[in-house]
Amino acid sequence: MITEHEGPGSLVILANFVSPLAVGLHEESVLRQWSQQAPRKLWLTRPGDVLITPVPLSDAFRRYVFQRLGMPDGAVDIIVVPDTPHVPMAEALAERGLLESLRVRIGERPAARLLPTALDEASVALAMDLRIPVMPYETGVPNPATVRAVAELNTKSGFRVVARSLGIRLPRGRACTGAELDRATGALLDAHERVVVKPDRSAGGHGLRFLSRGERTARPAQPPEGHWVVEEYVDHTRAVSAQGHVTAALTEVVYDGEMRMNGGSFAGYRSPLTDLSGPARQELTAWTGALGRHLAREGYRGPYSLDAVSGRDGTLYALECNVRRTATTTVHALLSRLTGTARPMPAWATGTAVAASPMSFDAAVTRLAEAGLDYRPGDAEGVLLYADRPVHGTGWRYAALATDRARLTEVEAGLAAALGHDGP
Repeated sequence: MITEHEGPGSLVILANFVSPLAVGLHEESVLRQWSQQAPRKLWLTRPGDVLITPVPLSDAFRRYVFQRLGMPDGAVDIIVVPDTPHVPMAEALAERGLLESLRVRIGERPAARLLPTALDEASVALAMDLRIPVMPYETGVPNPATVRAVAELNTKSGFRVVARSLGIRLPRGRACTGAELDRATGALLDAHERVVVKPDRSAGGHGLRFLSRGERTARPAQPPEGHWVVEEYVDHTRAVSAQGHVTAALTEVVYDGEMRMNGGSFAGYRSPLTDLSGPARQELTAWTGALGRHLAREGYRGPYSLDAVSGRDGTLYALECNVRRTATTTVHALLSRLTGTARPMPAWATGTAVAASPMSFDAAVTRLAEAGLDYRPGDAEGVLLYADRPVHGTGWRYAALATDRARLTEVEAGLAAALGHDGP
């Protein structure tokens, strides 16, 4: 069981969604959008921890989380770092005059450790400045070569290089600069009906463009200094993902599942994986393990995931890896914590349930309770609202848990009915 809170001492949880690891810092709008999910990190806390977040947490959400964790209100210190464009969040602490306040809190917690969402250079520099270790590195902080390897593997081109070396199957494609993009795209369209153009550093489907042969003239010019990956589009039946975890002693595949996609963007998850053929699932597990062992050799410690698609003929193709803490990392950790369940966990899912009309957080929880879906520790099934404020005012991010896949479908349908709208 991985809860993200192992060993003695308090955690300083750095919800650094504003990081150059996943997308460029110039992508201000998408970084602000992702930052709205930072409140979910409260589920990882224990009394005495410090949560550093780019957005404030509502009183209703804090009460909701602490009640379910069995913690008193105020058990966690929360530091809100206001939006600071083009600056990694770990550096924004100093720019916003919050570093000394954090230093005082750490002085009161002599065994504190830093747990960043994204292991970037700024977060490691912050840990060194504060003289605290980065969890779970046994040497205190990762060395610069490890940080560089993590940054490279979070690019599409870097992943392709490593995947080839590990024998992981990839769609046909190539990396290129913006100056080469038009030529590279045209060459791939000569061989394939459809291609995907990806910014080299992107995540969650951000910035992907799907082009067919008939759209050759519709491609906008790109800055020549940019970096891209162009791949054949794999016509697929499902998108899947597996998460691994690396420690000094062990690399393991912790869970797998099917990704819910919306226009190429991640929209949710359903675990465990059941609708993939046995050989393909074994291949996904083997690839994820191989990637983890590579990361271990690079000195990395912590979670990572491998995303893939299953073609119409059942052939599996890997698309990218995420060497950082993702949305499913937190949800799996909180469900492990609340259920006390080691693997295999019961069936679980994440998604966004859209309400028929706007409502407050407390009102949404009341709807769940009235439908018998408000999850409490010890329950066999139910729903948790894990990320505070709704998307566009009506979309509630949730985690659902049930005893099996069929019952999970019923729980999610019940959630949709409780909110008066369609399901995931």
